[in-house]
Amino acid sequence: MTNELDTLRAPVQKAPNNFPAMLKAYGAEIARALPKHMSGDRLSRIALTEFRKQPKLANCDPKSVFAAVIMASQLGLEPGINGQSYLIPYGKECQFIPGWKGLVDLVNRTGRATVWTGAVFEGDEFDWALGDKPFVVHRPCGEDNPKLMTHVYAVGRINGIEFPHVDVWRIEKIWRHRDRYNKVGDRHYSFRHPEMYARKVVLLQVIKYMPSSIELSRALEMEYAANQGTQHLDNPLDVIEGVYSPLAADDEVEPTDAPVTEPMAQPTDDKKSK
Repeated sequence: MTNELDTLRAPVQKAPNNFPAMLKAYGAEIARALPKHMSGDRLSRIALTEFRKQPKLANCDPKSVFAAVIMASQLGLEPGINGQSYLIPYGKECQFIPGWKGLVDLVNRTGRATVWTGAVFEGDEFDWALGDKPFVVHRPCGEDNPKLMTHVYAVGRINGIEFPHVDVWRIEKIWRHRDRYNKVGDRHYSFRHPEMYARKVVLLQVIKYMPSSIELSRALEMEYAANQGTQHLDNPLDVIEGVYSPLAADDEVEPTDAPVTEPMAQPTDDKKSK
């Protein structure tokens, strides 16, 4: 391990100059970062497949792609294939984006709560209420065109608590939220993954009330940094050694829920049905 880390510390010209070569050279670091239930070889194959599927990743600094894969490894969230996480190119930098499925998995892993999120489309039967007995009833009609989404919702249940925590947003509110917090313009991943983004935004509202973990907190931190354009995954060694932070030392640190917080809905919004 020492020799491999020394190579990462070496000048750029002595290190592999593309992601596939870097993945091969330092694949052992990925294996060491993974939870016991995941395979380093499998994640390396998945990461390479994702790299080849997205030609723009080849234009990114390979160190940022490798650092994003290490981050995915540490959180145990496979990129791309199951929607647990994504490797998204932002110009010359690759960013690690946790998907809603990954966040669901991280909450469920705590063993203290479960969460779920859904998207409602035109033609679906949908009813919901907040208050002291919140509920969601959703019967999909089979539509899945992102342009026909009308609502997204999330439900969280803490073990031993009788009633779930429910939140529902109209799709127009999602896009207002995106426009308010997005600092990277039309490069934002929501333009290519609208349903994933929409479901994740409302899920994050519910996660604020769920038991947390170190991995979940880090995933939320990366989500916030992606929206702000401040991930700066340019040093894989920092990620490996656990000293990486997506915020510069002189940046103002906002509350953990800052990227996903929007003013609470007014009481008149407590029940909408389609």
